[in-house]
Amino acid sequence: MPLLPKRRLALGAALLAVVAGVTPATAARAAEPPRTARSPQPPASPRPAPDPEGLLRALRKTTAAGAPGALARFTGPEGARVSAVGVSDRATGAGMDAKARFRIGSVTKTFSAVVLLQLVAERRIALDAPVGRYLPGLLPDDRITVRHLLTHRSGLADYTGAMFERTVPGFEAVRNKVFTYRELVGLSLREPRTSGPGQAYAYSNTNFVVVGMLIEKVTGNPVATEYRRRVIEPLGLRDTSYVHPSTAVRGPHTHGYLHSDEEGAPLVDATEQTVSWAQSAGAMISSPADLNTFMSALLGGRLLSAPMLEAMLAVTPTDGTRTRSYGLGLRRYDLACGTSVYGHTGTVQGFYTYAFATRDGRRSLAAMANTSNRAAANTALGGTLEAAFCGRTAPEATARGFAVSAPAEADLPERDAR
Repeated sequence: MPLLPKRRLALGAALLAVVAGVTPATAARAAEPPRTARSPQPPASPRPAPDPEGLLRALRKTTAAGAPGALARFTGPEGARVSAVGVSDRATGAGMDAKARFRIGSVTKTFSAVVLLQLVAERRIALDAPVGRYLPGLLPDDRITVRHLLTHRSGLADYTGAMFERTVPGFEAVRNKVFTYRELVGLSLREPRTSGPGQAYAYSNTNFVVVGMLIEKVTGNPVATEYRRRVIEPLGLRDTSYVHPSTAVRGPHTHGYLHSDEEGAPLVDATEQTVSWAQSAGAMISSPADLNTFMSALLGGRLLSAPMLEAMLAVTPTDGTRTRSYGLGLRRYDLACGTSVYGHTGTVQGFYTYAFATRDGRRSLAAMANTSNRAAANTALGGTLEAAFCGRTAPEATARGFAVSAPAEADLPERDAR
């Protein structure tokens, strides 16, 4: 579908470049694959070494809060460090394995955003164009733009609140179900809009369901093909895949356990599921090493052109502390020591994930706990960020840090047992 078909003025090429989110000079080089371009690297600055004891404390707090196991893998100039506690399989008692695969939930959104921004750089889609240009009639408001989806400012309600109002029954109802994208959007449209387009941030899986639809419409390929061609294969991510609607996690993997709403109810092994309720918003599988590689490569400029990476990193605060912000499919957390890290959190039944890196991409953390619907465990796991990126200078407890703050914004409704 050609962009701006009625514009044939002399300045058309320059205007097209602006709409697409790239400079005219960049547009002139559109034939060059944007994912091979490297953005300028910020100057290196001394960073504190990670705190191994602090990482273990955070992981032990995570298991004390109800996770069967938890692990963290940190990479930096000094190499890779892995810390792990607890078990990956309650039936066998096997310990946590940093090489095992697991479901990464909404970290998938960053993969989806990368693919979409590559399409923007290729001038196949425009950030500030209405979604209706590419998906006519899908949404009720033609003011909703592609950028609104990526920044969670579309006003489209998140359908998962109603879907998982009761945690275990809701999950079992969709564990093996296969949805179409349009069915998921339809569930959202049954709910009241959260705001007008562009007016307010409201995290919603619906936004990235529509992002998946855009990718497939513009490329003519399934999202799995585009993830593989544009991200997985170029980076050599051997343990990363999008297998929807298959329920299995192939190869060595960690089991994920879901807590019930009812106090004392047994944990549910939620490992095998279609994750069709999330798809391009949360259905990918990966490993700690692959997540380290992905986030370091993204922040290091290996996946996006410099203009696209800067657009992705243009964040706005999402909470009253102004220490948590969101860009285009990417979070920024400002830690207690003054370091800012970029990445995404993930929640899918049975798993919490944190995948973050410094702005230069030289240091990255992938942390995972094999439980969900346990907000205290999610909060404790977030403590690995302070230990990894702030080192021993991080305070044990701070209103800005994750040690005592509210949990990171959940990708699913959080209902601790009560």
